[in-house]
Amino acid sequence: MGGSLLAMPKFAVRRRLVLTAALVALAYPAFAQDAFDLSVPKADGETAASNLECAGEPLSGSGPGFASSRDDSEEVAIAAWLEKAKAIYPEASWDTAKDANLSCAVQGLYSKCFADGIPCKPKPE
Repeated sequence: MGGSLLAMPKFAVRRRLVLTAALVALAYPAFAQDAFDLSVPKADGETAASNLECAGEPLSGSGPGFASSRDDSEEVAIAAWLEKAKAIYPEASWDTAKDANLSCAVQGLYSKCFADGIPCKPKPE
């Protein structure tokens, strides 16, 4: 199966290119996994939102770099968000955040997550 690509019929060139691409994909499976995961919005309850007082702007938090555990990366992102949220509302929590969203960038076996949301606190009674 040697020879110049220019000397080969078109179907043979296409076949060789497809086979080469398939071999590269098999040899380097991490390339196929590198992506930005779809974000996962946290479900907000309509009744819970009416009992909350929320800040005007969303905040974002993430860890310092990629982590080998997706769960660890998610926890670090939420903790970073919570640190910023508590500066506005000391009672803030991820559970009461409005429009909360957690998304992760995946690079091979590593991930870096981002927590976004508007900090809220319970309304005074």
